[in-house]
Amino acid sequence: MLLPILLLSAAGFTVLTTEFVIVGLLPALARDLAVTIPQAGLLVTLFAFTVATFGPFLTAYCARFPRKRLFIGILILFGLSNALAALAPNIVVMAIARLIPALGLPVFWALASETAVDIVGPDFAGRAIAKIGFGIVCATVFGIPVGTLISDAFGWRSAFALLSGVAFAKALLLAIYLPPTPQKPQASLLGQFKILRDPLMQGHVLLSVLVFSGMFTAYTYLADMLERLAGLNGTVVGWCLMGFGAVGLLGNSLGGRMVDRHPLIASLVFCTFMVAGLVAVVPGMQSTPLLALALAIWGITQSALFLVSHVRLIKAAPQAPAFAASLNIAGANLGIGLGAIIGGRVIDHLGLGNLGFAAAVIILLSIVLALLLMRLKPQLAEA
Repeated sequence: MLLPILLLSAAGFTVLTTEFVIVGLLPALARDLAVTIPQAGLLVTLFAFTVATFGPFLTAYCARFPRKRLFIGILILFGLSNALAALAPNIVVMAIARLIPALGLPVFWALASETAVDIVGPDFAGRAIAKIGFGIVCATVFGIPVGTLISDAFGWRSAFALLSGVAFAKALLLAIYLPPTPQKPQASLLGQFKILRDPLMQGHVLLSVLVFSGMFTAYTYLADMLERLAGLNGTVVGWCLMGFGAVGLLGNSLGGRMVDRHPLIASLVFCTFMVAGLVAVVPGMQSTPLLALALAIWGITQSALFLVSHVRLIKAAPQAPAFAASLNIAGANLGIGLGAIIGGRVIDHLGLGNLGFAAAVIILLSIVLALLLMRLKPQLAEA
């Protein structure tokens, strides 16, 4: 039972690293492709909006296919797209290379989550997805910062080339070791989309949009903040990002336990602590201990909210868990794209030093919405 989840977790590492590795590469990539940082940040927006637009439809459609072949195919797609990114001569080709894997990410993440829940049962959904989520945390702990370190030493293209090779290797591992999983009956496309009629479900999706908008308003430009505001070089930035991700291991564990008890309370707790971390990060740039504390709080809560948001949607629609997961992925990536845009506008008009405060305001809106959803739940349940 554990081996399939670990294999999917390892594959998830590659999938999520492909999405987020660009965060640490933005300064070098922008310089090489002769674009500004906010313009390069639009690559994050493109990836995220593609996931948000097509994710639920692709997930609902692909749910009918055998999981093993589907997961292998997605990893091969990621290998090819990362190879194209490594060779991209300009921002247009780079955009195409980012568009392709964005079509596969929501399908993999939603159906891998459903597969994990099927293995252990819905009562332990949080802990099962936490094991899958371990791959996401490792992407943050190792994938993004190692990509930054490789970029600093050998160039940003080398990071994408290495990621391409890893994707092909993971596809081979799944082909050899992942056992076929039983194919259970799937609800019709119309039946899956019916859950969107529920106002509570709409509120949960909106909550994911707000949470991820807040996180990525600042996180998209974290490497740039550390370079320009704290005066750190590329190597030190890579190690800072690794520390940011390492504390996320704790957040992943805490989130997996708390979300099984009460998803909305877990969201409230981690959002509240994230506000503190975001507000403190820019003032902390001139003080190493304060910066370390702010990044630790931010890193723990960000990792936890990845998991909490995902399980929160799955638990809200147990009749269509994969589709509900895809709605979270769509909402989260819409938030990621909006966050990248908002962050770019803040940089252009208010300055890099105001990113943390802007992000904190959006997370405060998330807290307000979570409180409203807690009040609405009993009424909607009776309706």
